[in-house]
Amino acid sequence: MRVAAVDCGTNSVRLLIADIGDKSDEVTDGAPAHGGAAGGLPVDVERRMEIVRLGEGVDKTGRLAPEALERTFAAMRIYRKLIDQHGATATRVVATSATRDAANRQEFVDGVREIFGVEPEVVTGAEEAELSFVGATRGLVRLSRETGMPQGPLPPYLVVDIGGGSTEFVVGSEHVIGALSVDIGCVRLTERHLRSSGAVPEEPPSVRALEAMVADIEAALDRVAEVVPVQEAHTLVGLAGSVTTVAGIALDLPAYVPERIHHSRITAQQVHDVTRRLLAMTHSERARIPVMHPGRVDVICAGALILDRIVRRFAFPQVVVSEHDILDGIAYYIA
Repeated sequence: MRVAAVDCGTNSVRLLIADIGDKSDEVTDGAPAHGGAAGGLPVDVERRMEIVRLGEGVDKTGRLAPEALERTFAAMRIYRKLIDQHGATATRVVATSATRDAANRQEFVDGVREIFGVEPEVVTGAEEAELSFVGATRGLVRLSRETGMPQGPLPPYLVVDIGGGSTEFVVGSEHVIGALSVDIGCVRLTERHLRSSGAVPEEPPSVRALEAMVADIEAALDRVAEVVPVQEAHTLVGLAGSVTTVAGIALDLPAYVPERIHHSRITAQQVHDVTRRLLAMTHSERARIPVMHPGRVDVICAGALILDRIVRRFAFPQVVVSEHDILDGIAYYIA
């Protein structure tokens, strides 16, 4: 079955067109019985990402800005053409933090329905967490088998999805056993502490701004520690653009290469070093990093700092980086 999944977050809107195999091929540990699209694992036909900053200003105003909506709809119109060209037979559109928080989210819903002909799902933080967990972990058992390393990556997993408006924390093996979505994200913290006036500063973040961001992050991690059984997790799995960008820098890649980043393992020290480096850079210096997407230059400091504080707080020795995330979870549940 060929399906199309659309994930509309605070910072980006993404498309996955994929072929989904027969889920009856799945075995009890979540690994497929054979390769390809077996076990319902999505096999990419087309994967796209556009930074549209839908959540621009939502933390302050509580509303989706007209220009942000139009940027998002413009990207979605291109996606609709791709869906038609590839002959996907089912489409699912999921919206997350920015749309959840917006008083005028009906404008978004109406626009999506007009473009795709389906009702978008504005998911809760718990639903977002489960979709991210499924998308990130279904291939990890197969990875262990294919590499001949049954010792890792070991479940239970702590899956951390650092988004633009929120970050999801999920612990589980075959199923989720604990999850929480907290309102710390790279866009939200950037707007709150690094460019409250709307302008993008050239200089590195100030000590005062960093202290304020750390305080927000640590308060959120206090809630995570109370609700999510993080101590049961053996492996930290990191998702989304902030994490993959930190990984690309740590790997010293000459360009963004998803195949090199997916399932790479970045040590805690590498996370600390890359974060320290990013926080000391100007906006122009960050923009010249080969793996840096232009739309992440102004928010990567906040995103990297979130990852850094998670690693420090919960004392994981490394992060397993996944290019598969909520988008893959959305596609998996279509079929």
